[in-house]
Order: sequence, then C-alpha cells, then structure tokens
Amino acid sequence: MFILANLLAAVAQVLDIGLTVLYWFIIIRALISWVNPDPYNPIVRMLQSVTEPILYPIRRILPFALNLGIDISPIIAILALMFLKSFLVRTLLDVSSRLIQKG
Repeated sequence: MFILANLLAAVAQVLDIGLTVLYWFIIIRALISWVNPDPYNPIVRMLQSVTEPILYPIRRILPFALNLGIDISPIIAILALMFLKSFLVRTLLDVSSRLIQKG
C-alpha cells in the first residue's frame, strides 16, 4: 500500500507544481495584454498557446451581459485553478496519508 500512497503523493506534488505554473502563465499573459505585446515574440506566442485553451472556453461561456470591455476570463481561470489546488491536490495528499496510516 505504501507504493500506491507514494505514487498518489508524487502525483499530487506534480499536479500542484503544474497548476502553479499555469497560474503564473495566466497572470503574466493578463499583465502583458495591457501593454500591446508583439504577437510575433516567441514568449508571447508561447504564453498564448499555453493559456488560450483554458481562457477561450471561459470567454465563450460568459454571457454578453458580463462583456463590459474587460476580459474577466483570467480571473475566473485563476479562481478555478485555486479551487483545483485546494480540492484535488489536498484530496490526493489526504488519500495518500490515509493509505500510509492503514498500511
């Protein structure tokens, strides 16, 4: 059982790091959008290619009433990432610790 517990703990840590990196990518993209970046810059293109699959569905779901000229999809994405970190990562770590206690 300790092997499964260690595997779950490792998955939780990797997921935590991945969600944190994605969190910062979204924040950086939102900040860069304020200064009209060069669309051919490789860093800007990388940020857009990483964050657009997350932000586009949120923009599509938002009702037109909330479209006030300000893109709030990064805020919603950040809140969703924070929820995933709080729920999913902690759940995996809790399951891992309970498996260790049982074994």
